[in-house]
Amino acid sequence: MTDTRVRKMAEVIAEYSLAIKERQLVLLQFEPAGFPLVEEVFRLVLKAGAHPLVRAQYQELDEQLFRHATDEQLSYVSDIDRLETDAIDARLYVRASENIKGLAGVDPAKRALVIRARRPLFERYMERRGKGELASCLTQFPTRAYAQLAGMSLVGYEEFVFQACFVDRADPVAEWRRVSTEQQRYIDLLGKVDRLRFESEGTDLSMSVKGRKWINSDGKANFPSGEVFTAPVEDSANGRIEFDIPAIYLGQAVEGIALEFKDGRAVAASARQGEEFLVRMLDSDEGARVLGEAAFGLNPGITRPTGNILFDEKIWGTVHFAVGAGYPDSGSRNKSAIHWDMIRSMKPGRVRADGRLIYEDGRFII
Repeated sequence: MTDTRVRKMAEVIAEYSLAIKERQLVLLQFEPAGFPLVEEVFRLVLKAGAHPLVRAQYQELDEQLFRHATDEQLSYVSDIDRLETDAIDARLYVRASENIKGLAGVDPAKRALVIRARRPLFERYMERRGKGELASCLTQFPTRAYAQLAGMSLVGYEEFVFQACFVDRADPVAEWRRVSTEQQRYIDLLGKVDRLRFESEGTDLSMSVKGRKWINSDGKANFPSGEVFTAPVEDSANGRIEFDIPAIYLGQAVEGIALEFKDGRAVAASARQGEEFLVRMLDSDEGARVLGEAAFGLNPGITRPTGNILFDEKIWGTVHFAVGAGYPDSGSRNKSAIHWDMIRSMKPGRVRADGRLIYEDGRFII
């Protein structure tokens, strides 16, 4: 029997996050352990009169690809992939890894090759999403692997996930609308700001956000969500930032990242663990060393790191920055095949807007 919380989660995603409509083509992309959630969403897609398109993704096959494929095979992008990117009206991706270290031994150069080859698809996806042509939602189904990474039992981790998504509440959609209203207050303030300065231990980073749009991430593009974000002006970031929460990208954990920016570019990068991978990713392409996103984490149900970026970037009292591609709807002009979020706790810490203190020790003071 399906957990009632899974059924409720599917309902929120289908009806609120994606707002599926009749005759739409809806891509359901998932790792196998996430099937219980996908099955419920599939049923709701049909109920809405839309057309489901199912794509299962197996980590074991990805491992075989990286082990045995030639560079030509790794660089291959089919016409079907291109057609699909243009044809779908909505996309749900369900992460449900059963082995978070399954691709840890893959050569970073091979990963970078795949990323570069698929960059046009990623940019087209971002473009369509920014124009409102494509509804997209990324979520996660709780598995033992993620529970272990978070240092929790499976039952405890399930409770954490469902609480962060508000599906343990009587009316989850009402809760997400309340979050949306609260976050809009911050956006109304930040939308009038030209320059931001982030200060904390080992961190003094300033940037321009003049003319950029702040986005209210309220449980639609990400589920769960709970953040406000924008795109820094591409040549404006200057200073240094140390990230005190492990940054995970493509299954690779990198700890103790420190980046130094000059005129918008990361001119120096180091890490206590995973530095080679970090540098490889930053050298993926011309835009990979530029900030594509600056954000505040605001989900009150997420208060500690779990090793999963979907949750960790929304931790209450944190900020995060993404190197690489920005979202066109926020005004970003930076293009890259990567988008890697890195998180910094702001307890203690301060953020100044045009010289005025607006955020201190993990909360807005407005």
